[in-house]
Amino acid sequence: MSFITFGEIMLRLTPNDHGQKINSSNNFNVNYAGSESNVASALGVLNNNVDFVSKLPANQLGDAAVRNLQGFGVQTSFVVRGGKRIGTYFIEIGDSIRPSSVIYDRADSAISTIGEGEFKWKEILKNKKWLFLSGITPVLSEQCALETINAAKTANEMGVKVAFDMNYRRSLWNSNKDAQVIFNKILENTDLLFGNAGVLKDVYEMNFNGDSAEEKTIDAIEKARKELGVEQLAFTIRDHSSASENELSGVFLNDNDLSVSKAIKVKITDRFGTGDAFAAACLHSIDKGYTNQQIIDFSTAAFALKHTIKGDQHTSSENEIKSIMEGNISGHVLR
Repeated sequence: MSFITFGEIMLRLTPNDHGQKINSSNNFNVNYAGSESNVASALGVLNNNVDFVSKLPANQLGDAAVRNLQGFGVQTSFVVRGGKRIGTYFIEIGDSIRPSSVIYDRADSAISTIGEGEFKWKEILKNKKWLFLSGITPVLSEQCALETINAAKTANEMGVKVAFDMNYRRSLWNSNKDAQVIFNKILENTDLLFGNAGVLKDVYEMNFNGDSAEEKTIDAIEKARKELGVEQLAFTIRDHSSASENELSGVFLNDNDLSVSKAIKVKITDRFGTGDAFAAACLHSIDKGYTNQQIIDFSTAAFALKHTIKGDQHTSSENEIKSIMEGNISGHVLR
């Protein structure tokens, strides 16, 4: 039994000098990343059996993206080759009062050109335990939306559990109402929902009670379970001090059992891919039979630890995550 993720892997370009602005950079670091591929790579690093499903152009950039995935232990036999280009995004790492920012260049990317029936979901999902999807892929094209919904429905029919991260990219959707229509169809077949209070407010226009981010997130996760019909939910909490420092925690609701992690304060090296690290750690710990409290503590530790690593991928081992989970956050040299 294993995991499978479906989505787009893109070419990530970041100014070579950490913290430099895009408009004044002549050199960029090259990486390959995307929400679903980040989850796959993090699961692979944690020694899970994981496949990634996507479409990439049959050129050197597509080849490099496939090799990148394989380097993290991800299986790529379900990656279809075709289309004209790989989606690209430029990341500008913020600092102090200057926020991080993203420029997308992904129109007409290979995955957005997929055709009906190009992915054989019954074959792909055979003997799989979990399917991970995000709210990003459905906005890339009408067929991407249909494939995401079909994948979730087919998984549910086959007894494969569906994990859905309600990633909402305002710059890609025409409106939150459009996102609602698609998300609701995916949620009909969702077993585990990832998100936060902010995405529920953005997409579903929900408001939450509480005097702190934690209290509002607890209210959000309870309302989400009731209104969206998902019994298992894992939400992140982020208190912003600046672009350089955040305080992070998480909440896990499993039926009627609510577990909240301790907060971890981090100085940020790279905040991209951090929610994906949280999701992968949550899936890993659920599969390993952790208790509900251990699940959210492990997931939050991975969430925090990823902020200290450049690039989208989370490359920390299970023991490294557990060390943070156990409170070893002083940063002392390990010898």
